[in-house]
Amino acid sequence: MEKELIINATPTDVEIALLEDGKLVELHYQKTNNNFSVGDVFLGRIKRLMPGLNAAFVDIGHKRDAFLHYTDLGPKLRSLAKYTNGANSGEIATHRLDNFKLEPEIIKTGKIDQVLAKRQQLLVQVLKEPISTKGPRLSCEITIPGRYLVLTPFSDVVAVSKKIANNEERKRLQHLVESIKPKNFGVIVRTAAEGKKVADLHEELNFMMQKWEDIFLQMKNAKAPAKLLSELDKTSSILRDLLSDTFTRIVVNDKQLYSNIRNYLGSFSPEQLKIVTFYKGTKPIFNTYGVTRQIKSSFGKTATMPSGAYIVIEHTEAMHVVDVNSGHKMQSANQDEAVLNVNLEAAEEIARQMRLRDIGGIIIIDFIDMKNQEHKKDLMKEMKQFMKKDRAQHTILPLSKFGLMQITRQRVRPEVTINTAEVCPTCNGTGKINASILITDEIERDLNFINQSHPKTKLKLHVHPYVAAFLKQGLPSRQMKWYMQYFKWIHIYSDNDYGLTNYRFFDANDDEIRW
Repeated sequence: MEKELIINATPTDVEIALLEDGKLVELHYQKTNNNFSVGDVFLGRIKRLMPGLNAAFVDIGHKRDAFLHYTDLGPKLRSLAKYTNGANSGEIATHRLDNFKLEPEIIKTGKIDQVLAKRQQLLVQVLKEPISTKGPRLSCEITIPGRYLVLTPFSDVVAVSKKIANNEERKRLQHLVESIKPKNFGVIVRTAAEGKKVADLHEELNFMMQKWEDIFLQMKNAKAPAKLLSELDKTSSILRDLLSDTFTRIVVNDKQLYSNIRNYLGSFSPEQLKIVTFYKGTKPIFNTYGVTRQIKSSFGKTATMPSGAYIVIEHTEAMHVVDVNSGHKMQSANQDEAVLNVNLEAAEEIARQMRLRDIGGIIIIDFIDMKNQEHKKDLMKEMKQFMKKDRAQHTILPLSKFGLMQITRQRVRPEVTINTAEVCPTCNGTGKINASILITDEIERDLNFINQSHPKTKLKLHVHPYVAAFLKQGLPSRQMKWYMQYFKWIHIYSDNDYGLTNYRFFDANDDEIRW
């Protein structure tokens, strides 16, 4: 499988598209001034205790108080609270826990007001981004993730990823990490650590301990709310979690980001530096690699598949509902096989849509009804296979007697919603436009005016692809006639985002020329 990462950076935001075998499967968006993301560590202050919810609301500097449930406190809460107070007051002089005495664990069935107090300062980590009307969700089980390992303070457990199937390799990693980890720190060994040398793991462990020391130093005399550790930017965190030998290309259109990615890759995977390329094209990067077209076709209420079958996705407050429709696919002598094929095709598309839109919570899928029990088992088996590539935790239940499949999927960030329906920029929704045959006359009239007012300016004309093709066709073409008339070449660019009667003129610095 080929994996490509296409990164579109602008001064205000970064869009990241993950393609698998040319298909768009994940889309991430991050504002460059965003100062809040999953994984950030804060010194927070307990604002309110809610015994009825068995939870607390915590001030971490967000406009909405963050939510901390008892189940997210973790068994080592007392040790964390003791360390927070000691580091904040200066009683604890080092970030290492060699001589730190761990406190007794809290019980799973306890009450929030028995272990936390109002206005208490506490080290917390963002578990989920704010979604809809809800504030961020927090956890007190602090984790510091790396490429190969995850560091967990106040624990001595070494756990190895279940995805490492080789028992000998699991034992090797277990013994290796136990021999190098600091006292009172637990470590989770990630799948990417398979086959790595002790030097690689030790170097990353030292890097994560440096982060823990940074948290300790910032916590001294700090007043809540205060951010102590910021997660990597979205691009680097995706590379850390996803990058594997199957990645074939990373393309980025920003020089600074290109340099950052190369530096990041050079620190742990220098052999993959060759897959990073800087995009120098004149067309938007998402247009060049077909991402824009896939976004337009993938988002919206209906998603159509190559066979002509389609799915309809509806969103309610409580859940998402997906309906599978056959379209014209059912013209087959073997009805049962045709139904199975449509359902399998739909299952693959639904798995992709859940990753792409980052749909979380409860998802109900109404597949086309199947009588054959073996076909139902096949559909369930294939759905699990399609969802294997999904990093979000999920649970899939077999088809019910009504032919419905229920899926729960972890919700970490707000669902990606892109409105692909476009209001006509020319008629503004009235349904009527000026005669399209006059578009070339209007362009030439404006071109004449611009050349009189800006005679030395190099011009670029952005138009709909159909209009661009028309202006360039023939001998001599309109473009050549303009060259002979104005003694300068007018560069014509086609843009899929433009309406048929839309056009804009830009100068050499890509600043729009207005009049």
